[in-house]
Amino acid sequence: MYPSSSSSPRKTSEGFSSSRSSERYDSQIVYRICRARILAKLDEAPVGTLHVRIWLTCGLGFLAASYENFVANLILPLLYHVNYPTLTAQPGEDPYQLPSDFPSRHPDSDAWMKASILWGNLVGQISFGYLADRYGRRAVFSSTMIIMIVCTIGSAFSASAIRGANILQTLAVWRFFLGIGIGGDYPLSAIITSEFANVKWRGTMIAAVFAMQGIGILTGGLVTLATLAALQNSIRSDPAYLDLVWRIILAFGVIPAMGAVYFRLTIPETPRYTVDVIGSVDQAERDVEKVMALNATRDVSSNWVGEEVANGTRANVKKGGFWAHFGQWKNGKILFGCAFTWFALDVAWYGLSLNASTILTLINWNGSNSLPPYDNYWQKTVGQVIIACMGTVPGYWVCVALIDRTGRLTLQGFGFAVITVSLLILALFWETIATRTVGFCVLYGLASFFFQCGPNATTFILPAELFPTPFRARAYGIAAAMGKLGAIIGVQIFSPIFASNLDVCLYCFAGVMALGGMATLLVPETNGVALETLEVISAKKIQMGPALAGAQRETVEELASEFLISRDLEASPSQIDNIFTDWSV
Repeated sequence: MYPSSSSSPRKTSEGFSSSRSSERYDSQIVYRICRARILAKLDEAPVGTLHVRIWLTCGLGFLAASYENFVANLILPLLYHVNYPTLTAQPGEDPYQLPSDFPSRHPDSDAWMKASILWGNLVGQISFGYLADRYGRRAVFSSTMIIMIVCTIGSAFSASAIRGANILQTLAVWRFFLGIGIGGDYPLSAIITSEFANVKWRGTMIAAVFAMQGIGILTGGLVTLATLAALQNSIRSDPAYLDLVWRIILAFGVIPAMGAVYFRLTIPETPRYTVDVIGSVDQAERDVEKVMALNATRDVSSNWVGEEVANGTRANVKKGGFWAHFGQWKNGKILFGCAFTWFALDVAWYGLSLNASTILTLINWNGSNSLPPYDNYWQKTVGQVIIACMGTVPGYWVCVALIDRTGRLTLQGFGFAVITVSLLILALFWETIATRTVGFCVLYGLASFFFQCGPNATTFILPAELFPTPFRARAYGIAAAMGKLGAIIGVQIFSPIFASNLDVCLYCFAGVMALGGMATLLVPETNGVALETLEVISAKKIQMGPALAGAQRETVEELASEFLISRDLEASPSQIDNIFTDWSV
């Protein structure tokens, strides 16, 4: 059995105080060597079935989460049309043949409806981030999807009480709790992918999970078009059938969520959590061997659940360690940089995305404002699908292709710059651009592309790589929650004035994008660097190489040689670097 990581040696200026201390020191070295060997296997593993399975497990759930997060932009106009018909109909006009004026009459209520799920996101990101560090990634991973399934079904059946809450209040409550499950999925999906990935393709894997957000957005538009088409004749004869349309659209989110449940219930704990938090090197090595065997199979549905370990022990985590770690400026500034860049990004991204239907109304997309209900909503949904296909979806997958080639910070900094310029041009020349559909599509599509092939992706990726394993989920949850705080501001502050002061909103969004670009300077590059090496970041330079000297280094080399030879292994340069880098902490 390997030594426990908790048996740390006590050193003095004269050396070790006793032979017992020396034995503990040797024991700790062996533990470090064992740990380095385990992590080297993960870092150097070829891309295989395991990685595809992790992508499916996390990606399907993230598709469902993104679908529900952004579908409000599509379903709320339909809900308003049926339940809150326009009050501006002229004598002889049927109010149900005209778009609802509810958002203009009650802009704050409209903003709350869009933001209810974002408030849930914020709560879920912080709470599940803590729970994932406290009880393990696997222990809480499936619970986020179960919450999403239950609350999605509840949302689809929302209705007004005879006495009490109206349909908007009921739907807002369901979507708040739905948001908690979605929020928990952010840190867990990113961190589980990061902790299983190899070094070479880690960025690509996390970006591929995040790219499912684009598929979720596009799926929302396509499902809306399919549902409208299926009920076209009914809607033309009676617009009240739009009530059925928005319920079907919401309920569809259950399908990808249910597809992810099985994989999440059978996923093993990440070996990094087992060795670094629980402190069980023996268990971690057995798990890695099984994971590598799974990675070599060709059946992505192959199942394995690791042995249960006492994850309540948390042998390697000291009380107050989180605040002690991030209380140091060199560590705290990285968390601040991740949190602020995400905050700035989401102010503009959600402010624009959840008001896309308002934008299409303002530019009178294809004359949709004067069309009957079915044609009106069909045209505007087509407009959103076109914008998604022009910039949003391609941006995600171009990012997947580039992230491990250009690095994270290049994409993030360049993305912030292009978005800032694009939004400034839209603000400066809005009166002209609003009458030119092609010009609007080009500029808005360009901004959408660089949102995804830039800060929207990199702010999701970087926090999953930069923080120590015992604190990774909590720190990620804080950064993500700051992003959702920005999203809430983007929706609740700007939505009520969006239609009447669009140019002002665009100026503000451009300003926060510029601030996000400057905050990027606080975040170090992670491309091609092992997660454990990133734990010893100092300022902008990553400190690598041997931290021991003299007799200590000789002792490590001697023990490393004995340990590896006993297992018929050779000490590769990457393994030795892992050992010494690990000791430099």
